Amino acid sequence: QVQLVESGGGLVQAGGSLKLSCTAFGRTSDVFERYTMGWFRQAPGKEREFVAAIWWRDGTTYYGDSVKGRFTISKEDTKNTAYLQMNSLRPDDTAVYFCAARGGGIGHLDLPTAVDFSSWAQGTQVTVSS
Repeated sequence: QVQLVESGGGLVQAGGSLKLSCTAFGRTSDVFERYTMGWFRQAPGKEREFVAAIWWRDGTTYYGDSVKGRFTISKEDTKNTAYLQMNSLRPDDTAVYFCAARGGGIGHLDLPTAVDFSSWAQGTQVTVSS
């Protein structure tokens, strides 16, 4: 497992933007390139939902249907940091956002779920007001 520290989040009006960051510790770069890092979110009373992920080795990205075209995940190799740029935010994007990582890719999964990821950050609240 790796240790993850995320930052960002907050309160924004509908249509606005926020950017989350997540930095991984505990693995050297040559090992971490075989990891996938991403975000899930969980709203009150709902299950944890896949948002986006990135395969560290080649930057292949994956998105949940509800965020395609609005959110962008990217990475900065030298900092072992992933970013989630969230644009055109809507009230239904309101949730706690959790950064997560796993060894290996996710290209073989129809839809990643929380059990597919082994390392988790503490979560950050994103609130979108109407």
